[in-house]
Amino acid sequence: MVIYTVQPGDTLYQISQRFGVSPQRAIIDNSISDPRALPPGQGLLLLTPAVTYTVRQGDTLSSIAGRYGVTVQVLLQNNPQLALLPTLHVGQEVVIHFTAGKRRRVTVNGYAYDYISTDILRRALPYLTYLTIFGYGFTPEGRLLTPDDQPLIALAREYGAVPVMLLSSITEDGNFNSQRASQLFNDRALQDRVLLNILAVMDQKGYEGLDVDFEFIEPQDSAAYLSFLENAAGKLHGAGHFLHVDLAPKASDAQQGLLYESHNYRALGEIADSVLLMTYEWGYTYGPPMAVAPLNQMRRVVEYGASVIDPAKIQMGLPNYGYDWILPFERGVTRATAIGNEYAIDIARRQGAFIQFDSTAQSPYFNYYRDGLSHVVWFEDVRSIEQKYNLMDEFSLVGGGYWNLMRPFQQNWSFVAARYNILKL
Repeated sequence: MVIYTVQPGDTLYQISQRFGVSPQRAIIDNSISDPRALPPGQGLLLLTPAVTYTVRQGDTLSSIAGRYGVTVQVLLQNNPQLALLPTLHVGQEVVIHFTAGKRRRVTVNGYAYDYISTDILRRALPYLTYLTIFGYGFTPEGRLLTPDDQPLIALAREYGAVPVMLLSSITEDGNFNSQRASQLFNDRALQDRVLLNILAVMDQKGYEGLDVDFEFIEPQDSAAYLSFLENAAGKLHGAGHFLHVDLAPKASDAQQGLLYESHNYRALGEIADSVLLMTYEWGYTYGPPMAVAPLNQMRRVVEYGASVIDPAKIQMGLPNYGYDWILPFERGVTRATAIGNEYAIDIARRQGAFIQFDSTAQSPYFNYYRDGLSHVVWFEDVRSIEQKYNLMDEFSLVGGGYWNLMRPFQQNWSFVAARYNILKL
């Protein structure tokens, strides 16, 4: 495996020749939209197959997988072009293994709304241990507010990903409501009705776990929130399901602010079977331009989290998006536009931008000028993703959780599959 930064004047053909990688393979793994114009500073993932197989008459993915002692999901991971076109043709080359050695086994969790593009989801599912579907809310009477989740559950099963149900304080109008969450935490009868309905849905639809995502909890509800989770864990475990809890990115137990104060890492880590550290959104829509997930800030959260929660329970949050800010930034006025990581590269290519890499944040960014306005874009690429996984490895975290899957990011998926064995349950 080689991670290469494009230099001015480089062509894809030259790079491929230098590293012994086919141009077509580089195009697929990096989702290169125009092979004739690589923006300088772009990070490229270059993978060299170690074992390949040439398709013969009558071959199927299952028969090839059986021949080499791998799974169909591994073949889909190593051959992303098959995600949407799984039909094989005689003479086609299928990659069995890459030269890059596997570091260890990791779990990969991905979050998706029910309106995700089917094609984008199909491209991601071979790389997922869990698909967490956003999301369920509840009424003051305990009735569940239900997304259109059954197509996603069926697809998850098709690709060997475990479907996970998500509960939050989302209301009928699509907004989050802290008062409704407070009502749930402080009303045992309401809790029992909601949890009974959750268990019924899980059994009916085939969910295996529950992700609990309550944010901005009032400090006076902190103890009640823990009691609710203990109640939920008991009922879920009794029915053979697991409990996963999302945690705000704290760097210490004493961190102030409504987002953080009621997330008691030690207590929540003891109750939950697994947790997600939401290590993203330092750069956000209404904030000043900066990396969405700066590595130095992520490290502070992971260091604290791993000191009070079993690392084998911790998934580290990974952002699958970036932001485009118009400059100069004016607080209360500037509103950044969320963009996909692949789209960010396209902007850089079209605008003739030179992509920079911040050594502290370990994240790529670039500036460009359009329609009389100056812009700056921060996003993720294989270089920043590699550093995030290195951080996970350093602290022996169980894996990562992607917020979210709504945008394509093949470079990321190809990197993860080449370096790690992705757990499939």
